[in-house]
Amino acid sequence: MIHDEIADFLAALPRSGAIAGLDLGTKTIGVAVSDGLRHIATPLLTIRRTKFTEDAAKLQEIVTSRALAGLVLGLPRNMDGSEGPRAQSTRAFARNISRLIPLPIGYWDERLSTVAAERALIEADTSRKRRAEVIDHVAAGYILQGVLDRLAWLERERNR
Repeated sequence: MIHDEIADFLAALPRSGAIAGLDLGTKTIGVAVSDGLRHIATPLLTIRRTKFTEDAAKLQEIVTSRALAGLVLGLPRNMDGSEGPRAQSTRAFARNISRLIPLPIGYWDERLSTVAAERALIEADTSRKRRAEVIDHVAAGYILQGVLDRLAWLERERNR
């Protein structure tokens, strides 16, 4: 099931279990995963996109091997908050992947996540070549960490 609101995504998740964050691009998919307690996001890998069925199979392998409980897709909104063609493409990907991977799927506003990832890599003195290799899954890590922080806050609020 696909959830536009992160609170609804949280309600659909089991109490524990790792989740993955995805940064969808036209040529790549950055993947990050959380720990089972959902505290820390770790960039994992970048999938070079080919056909949807092959991309979905690679994601299914990750879901199965890591026993994931849910997926979060970065939703690329415009700076004014509106949704353009890239956001619509992300929503279409979510609809298609939900037919193959029966996990809760949520969206997270990914505005400036790639910029933040790029800055962090520059501050870490990462070479331009290496930045190009890892930027997508580092951006996915930023997306996922934002979700994890929000889920922790929602959990605290719910338990008050």
